[in-house]
Amino acid sequence: MHRRTFSRKTLGIPYAIFLLLFVAMPLLVLVYYAFTNGQGEFTVMNLVGFFTNPNTLGTLFYSFGVAIVTTVVCLLLAYPTAYILAISKWKSKTVILLLFVMPMWINFSLRITALKEILTFIEGNLAYHPFLNTVIGMTYDFLPFMILPIYTTISRLDGSLLEAARDLGAGEMQAFLRVTLPLSVPGIISGVSMVFLPAMTNYVVLDMLYNSAYIMGSLIGSYFSAYNWHGGSMIALVLLAIICLFTLFGGGQEDENARGGSLL
Repeated sequence: MHRRTFSRKTLGIPYAIFLLLFVAMPLLVLVYYAFTNGQGEFTVMNLVGFFTNPNTLGTLFYSFGVAIVTTVVCLLLAYPTAYILAISKWKSKTVILLLFVMPMWINFSLRITALKEILTFIEGNLAYHPFLNTVIGMTYDFLPFMILPIYTTISRLDGSLLEAARDLGAGEMQAFLRVTLPLSVPGIISGVSMVFLPAMTNYVVLDMLYNSAYIMGSLIGSYFSAYNWHGGSMIALVLLAIICLFTLFGGGQEDENARGGSLL
């Protein structure tokens, strides 16, 4: 018993060292620069500057807009796709699901470059549609991350619940709205988290699609490129806090829906 416990603790040492060196220490460096000035003195002016700088707030709201629209579009496309695949009896549905995942195996730059060529052919000039091109690019990139958790959740639902709903007189639409949809909320929340959070910071799509607008990721990069580590660290820290709050809220909602589903 003691030998097994000692072995588990020993195996956990490399992971603890990794977390310390590559998670905890970089975060401490980020906090240090965020709350100090150029002379190394403690200050909260970087935080005040974040909320009083109209460019920073504008970029934050623009990032939220891009992320929200991208998430909504991905959800509208992913849920019907995942639902049809999950309830279907097709022998080839695994192959169809694989087709949605296969683009993720290709280099990201190649995929966005190919998409840029398609958009250029359709639109003629990408510069006229910066917001639209960004949403299209991010939807193309993040759609599989929305499909997979929803498909997994729906495919694992207990079919007897739908049969019971039909026996009680519920139609197909009522059974879907009152059984399938509520029980698939954990998958929706997982998919939303996996799309919304990266969409706020993935500035590579903007750069590759000739978008001159900024989102939070590109704004942080511009601060560090200008050697303003203090301002860039504060922006990164605020964004990290927003992401943590979103994750905690999403996790709590997912647990609550899971408990509600178990009661059904």
